[in-house]
Amino acid sequence: MAKPKYKRILLKLSGEALLGKNSYGVDVDVVDAIAEEIKDLHSMGVEIAVVIGAGNIFRGIEGSARGMDRVTADYAGMIATVINALTLQDAFEKKDLNTRVISAIEMKEVAEPYIRRRAVRHLEKGRVIIFAAGTGNPFFTTDTAASLRGMEIGAEIILKGTKVDGVYDSDPIKNKDAIKFEELSYIDVLKKELRVMDATAVSLCMDNKLPIIVFSIKEKGNIVRILNGEKIGTLVGA
Repeated sequence: MAKPKYKRILLKLSGEALLGKNSYGVDVDVVDAIAEEIKDLHSMGVEIAVVIGAGNIFRGIEGSARGMDRVTADYAGMIATVINALTLQDAFEKKDLNTRVISAIEMKEVAEPYIRRRAVRHLEKGRVIIFAAGTGNPFFTTDTAASLRGMEIGAEIILKGTKVDGVYDSDPIKNKDAIKFEELSYIDVLKKELRVMDATAVSLCMDNKLPIIVFSIKEKGNIVRILNGEKIGTLVGA
């Protein structure tokens, strides 16, 4: 078996990635497909951390837009990520993957508290870890949590799974003439206000030279192809 291009990765999944054909909640077939791909990665010897969002259940900024207190709304969104994390954990463990959910908000009955050294040790022991509850702070997105956790655990790259196959100059769903970028610099993303990740997350990656690959999670086998060195999606780097 060929040696994977990256030894330790952080996979960022939006809550919407779990929707599948549903308009709310979780599509079990989608979750099972993601779990199968994670199993393939694990068999390659890759150390895997996942950060999950909650857009399929509750998004704090949308709650705030409807008049909810922003801090309260963000905490509700963080708690929703724990629901998604537990769902992923169940699917992973059904594939015989030893998995730990690590929450930035303490809820010891269902998840471990975030301790960086413990998280790294789990990876070294071959366990898959799922980071839930974002950074544990309101006003910060799960994209920022992905950048922060990626740097803390020494990930070599962030793989951001989305509904589209890379970064475009406009929404490819609305504009059939949208142009896809093969590679982008961090500065280009910030200057052009491209919706790769929020500006805080991109700036953190830029300051610490942590590359990002944006790809379609909907296409089966994409993550394995990336780890095998294929050019998939859009690479954001120095």
